[in-house]
Amino acid sequence: MKAAVIESVGRAVVSEVPDPTPGPREVVVEVAACGLCGTDLHILQGEFAPELPIVPGHEFAGEVVGVGSLVTEVSPGDRVAVDPSLYCYECRSCRTGHNNLCERWAAIGVTVPGGAARYAVAPVANCVKLPEHVRTQDAALIEPLSCAVRGYDVLQSRLGAHVLIYGSGTMGLMMLELAKRTGAASVDVVDLNPSRLETARRLGVSASAANPDELDRPQGWDLVIDATGNAAAIQDGLERVAKAGTFLQFGVADYATRVTIDPYRIYNQEITITGSMAVLHSYERAAELFANGVLDPDVFISDRVPLDRYPEALEQFAKGVGRKIVVVP
Repeated sequence: MKAAVIESVGRAVVSEVPDPTPGPREVVVEVAACGLCGTDLHILQGEFAPELPIVPGHEFAGEVVGVGSLVTEVSPGDRVAVDPSLYCYECRSCRTGHNNLCERWAAIGVTVPGGAARYAVAPVANCVKLPEHVRTQDAALIEPLSCAVRGYDVLQSRLGAHVLIYGSGTMGLMMLELAKRTGAASVDVVDLNPSRLETARRLGVSASAANPDELDRPQGWDLVIDATGNAAAIQDGLERVAKAGTFLQFGVADYATRVTIDPYRIYNQEITITGSMAVLHSYERAAELFANGVLDPDVFISDRVPLDRYPEALEQFAKGVGRKIVVVP
């Protein structure tokens, strides 16, 4: 079958690889669409994936075309979205309910072959059936949405909060949509990319700017969310948290990224600094929210490109052009 392959650091190609075969409790999914994500860029840079080459793609949905001998929950022809998370269920983190921090953490498209291919294998337990009205090609958005839902679990957002989001790419926009629906009093967005800020305005921000100094909230924001992973944005955001507020590190930073904190201010103003890692008990909820229209796929997906153009799509994504880019095998 045809698949995208990150062969080595800095090199992605499209080539022929063997068709996958399901294990007893696995299914084969014919991929309808696979989203590109910042994690794919980190893999390309030599981070995250323990071994290369790897078929990337952890945001995907498609049709079941094969099932293992012990699978009864789905059948060929069912349309599913796939949670890429693979846990050991044995380590301390898993046994205490923090599966996303599994000591043997793995994921489809990161440590095992993923959905940037015509076919992908997944455990049946990771598959969520799609209702009739949801387009299969749109359902690649469910995985990033599940990460955003996990972010809001960590935030424990309260009614009437004033929210500031750094970054209006896909993830920042998803956090915007969730903030609006969790009773935020206001949601402001900061981004250097004018076209992305325009999308944020289209979705209904309270205020937007390239520089947070242009926003009128001298007392700071109750919830500050970094959805960029950029050191300058993170450093600035830490200074914008209101008293008793929370800063969420949601964007994926490079390993080497460093910022400074003011310990006395954190103590004196009871500021919380926290993080959100991937998916935890949030995929099914995200699928339900998606089916109920929490996101408009035609707004969030800016580019649908053939699998043959995967390397070019990665380059486009790295340049910050467009919103969510999906490849269509």
